[in-house]
Amino acid sequence: MALPVKKNDRRTVYIEDLTHDGNGVAKIDGYPLFIQGALPQETAEIHVLKTLKNYGFAKIVEIKEPSPDRVKAPCIYFGKCGGCQLQHLSYEGQLKWKENMVKNVMKRIGKIDAPVLPVKGMQDPWNYRNKSQIPFSTTETGPIAGFYKSKSHEIVDMERCLIQVGEADAIMANLKKELEEIGLQPYNEASHTGMLRHVVVRKGRATGEVMVVLVTNKHKFPQKDAAIEVVRKLVPNVTSIVQNINIEKTNVILGNETYTLWGKDTIEDTIGGVRFEISARSFYQVNPVQTEVLYKQALDYAQLKGDETVIDAYCGIGTISLFLAEKAKQVMGVEIVEQAIEDAKRNAELNGFTNTYFEAGPAEEVIPRWYADGKEADVLVVDPPRKGCDEALLKTIIEHKPKRVVYVSCNPATLARDLRILEDGGYKTVEIQPVDMFPQTTHCEAVAWLEQK
Repeated sequence: MALPVKKNDRRTVYIEDLTHDGNGVAKIDGYPLFIQGALPQETAEIHVLKTLKNYGFAKIVEIKEPSPDRVKAPCIYFGKCGGCQLQHLSYEGQLKWKENMVKNVMKRIGKIDAPVLPVKGMQDPWNYRNKSQIPFSTTETGPIAGFYKSKSHEIVDMERCLIQVGEADAIMANLKKELEEIGLQPYNEASHTGMLRHVVVRKGRATGEVMVVLVTNKHKFPQKDAAIEVVRKLVPNVTSIVQNINIEKTNVILGNETYTLWGKDTIEDTIGGVRFEISARSFYQVNPVQTEVLYKQALDYAQLKGDETVIDAYCGIGTISLFLAEKAKQVMGVEIVEQAIEDAKRNAELNGFTNTYFEAGPAEEVIPRWYADGKEADVLVVDPPRKGCDEALLKTIIEHKPKRVVYVSCNPATLARDLRILEDGGYKTVEIQPVDMFPQTTHCEAVAWLEQK
């Protein structure tokens, strides 16, 4: 059957929605076209770039009627760098779109009819990222540093980023200018040569402590002293400078070996009165302001009275666990990454908690063993990766029936899928609260509250 459009056609279309990548969606006789930079409620003249069997791609020629929520993106790299997708949409518009997106996903994927509340957004949705991973490379004109173009490994050479902290801007803009003088060669991904692959900048929002991680392609680091001197000059408030070694041909940023070059081994931060030690490889939420909002929501949904045993699956370095430990009788956390469990134990000790227990291993194996040993949970909290909960863990929840489940999700699609499984297994979703952890992007976190039927 012939498609309703072909390559190089020009059409005037109405934009109905956004994709998870932030592209506008228009339909011609039911055939979807994805259009970069277009926003819902806009009428635009478009040029068709490519057609496939079930969908096509187009670009804007002219916006005939702009969205009432369209704004001028403040970042000069917007549209080139792949970090942000929604800077051209007002923040109020972003929050409304994310609320509707979560509602639609719940209905379409999970057939979930629980109320989805308005998204909890930020008062200031800029400069929120307390962790930046900046790739370095080289071109004919010299060293470059910035972020990747969308869906590519091509670096956009940048001087600043409006969603990261100033210390990361200082590294991104200026370290590349110093590399030649100190004899530090940037990494070439194609030839697997050169020394400096990435620089990771982490900052404790509450403490102001800053860690700079130099990710190198070799163990030996003859330019170490000069690099320390330059980093201290560019980031005067740095408290920790670390070398991480990654000699693999891989897209993974950090390797397994880490050595402190100068200052402390870790930095510290505080969320909601709970202290955390953060190492170079610790998982720690990148938006501490909204992390507190997210975890307080999880705590609210857990409805703890002080006599409960809580299991925290996918506990990481114990961030949610320690929030829960302030209100519960006992919290048991499980996480597959051994280093994260060591961090969780240290963080519990740092805060004086004696009612926590942490164990390394897959949640879907450890939690059934706990239940077999008679360690029953009144409340179970899950905060899985983007792929959602393991099927075996969902089965365990359904079999052992904790009276309440709190599901913290970074992917509404897998949340909807897992809620459907839990509802079919005897639970009822009471309420879903989206939280905007990543303003200017299409990502949205959500917390779901489930009770036994």
